[in-house]
Amino acid sequence: MNNLNGLSSWAHDLKLVDTMPTLFLGHGSPMNAIEENEFVAGFRNISKSIPTPSAILCVSAHWFTQGTMVTAMEMPKTIHDFTGFPPALYEVNYPAHGDPSLAAYTKQLLQPKTVELDEKWGLDHGAWSVIKHLYPEANIPVIQLSIDYTKPASYHYELAQQLRKLRNKGVLVVGSGNIIHNLRMIDWANFDKDDYGYDWAIEARATINECLLTCNYHPLLQYHEQGSAFKLAIPSPDHYLPLLYTLGLQNKGDSIELFNDKLLAGSLSMTSIKIG
Repeated sequence: MNNLNGLSSWAHDLKLVDTMPTLFLGHGSPMNAIEENEFVAGFRNISKSIPTPSAILCVSAHWFTQGTMVTAMEMPKTIHDFTGFPPALYEVNYPAHGDPSLAAYTKQLLQPKTVELDEKWGLDHGAWSVIKHLYPEANIPVIQLSIDYTKPASYHYELAQQLRKLRNKGVLVVGSGNIIHNLRMIDWANFDKDDYGYDWAIEARATINECLLTCNYHPLLQYHEQGSAFKLAIPSPDHYLPLLYTLGLQNKGDSIELFNDKLLAGSLSMTSIKIG
């Protein structure tokens, strides 16, 4: 299954298909896994516009590693990587299969970069809490690709470009994070206020959305040089970098669509993106 001599059997067995879209999903609170709200409805609605994938590769903000890894087990476990939530959330199981052959093919596509096949991780909540709304029957195999925290933003954007062939194999690549994500500044008193953001969050969202819709990605790759609003919006890169994987998978001529484009609790954004 993990033989990397030539194309994997996984790639040989699949015919070329129309190019799959690619997504970035603002996943927000783990409670979105079990609550009914407009963002969950947005995830479900976007899935209706996508052909049924052969598999899913998810780049989640919650698998931040030294080096790059890809899950290669047959049955990934559901990881409850959070604390302080209601018992019902810990009881959620998302029993999607893995796909070791797809993991091996992904490793091959990323050569000469070093990629480790991982048998220990599973599906963290950045993956299962949103994918369960796209495919509630858990009938699509899912693998995860980790984010190497030692690398700059440009590395992740360029790494994603090496994965473009997956889109022609029916693989749905999903980045999962939050573009604006400053947990220390959450306004809990206004958590349920519609589209509510601090001035700096409003400014950052407007600038980022303009960059996205005009495909001007240079400022997004140099996010740490864009001033105080960006520094407050992206105090750490973990939830931001999955966006760059989605952008790196874009082909010339692809359309780009924003959905769930709202601010939350002052210092978060749920903005999600469909490319293609």
